[in-house]
Amino acid sequence: MLGCQLIKKESENLLIKGIIVETEAYSQEEPSCHGHKSRTHRNETLFAEPGRFYVYITFGIHYCLNVVTGKKNWANGVLIRSLAIPNEHEKSAAGPGLLTKRYGLNRNHDNLEVSINNGLWISKGFTTKEFGKIIQTTRIGITKAKHLPWRWYIQNSRSISKRVKGDLTPSLNDSWRPSLRETL
Repeated sequence: MLGCQLIKKESENLLIKGIIVETEAYSQEEPSCHGHKSRTHRNETLFAEPGRFYVYITFGIHYCLNVVTGKKNWANGVLIRSLAIPNEHEKSAAGPGLLTKRYGLNRNHDNLEVSINNGLWISKGFTTKEFGKIIQTTRIGITKAKHLPWRWYIQNSRSISKRVKGDLTPSLNDSWRPSLRETL
């Protein structure tokens, strides 16, 4: 999903478009996944057909946006951690809570199919040739299975929520600043 656009239709004439620059994966076999122990009303969407949004609340205040992946009846998802939104401050969606706040997403968007028809979708993206190196590292913000290297980010983006120790934020001149492609 790195380099793809997350697009939300706000109105007939307004789309919010951001480039996915950081993701994190979760799977039922590891204890940090919401579906690890059992299927519940809260995590039901994680067990759905791939291609749906799973939205949950964390710390009682922040929503997080995931895309269900893998296969039906097996909890798998990819958390969209950060977006780079052209022509906005580089940190306006640099973190799961900031991203959902900027896009106005909440539990009402849970179990929504990733589709232009639903007004929230993911479009084709850029290639690694266009944005450069991808960093693979351990997940953050969790207490269990945090050793798994299931987080990825575009190194040249200034919109990353948290960089690996020693990976400095690129200067404005060296950063990757995407231009949005037409999607409709």
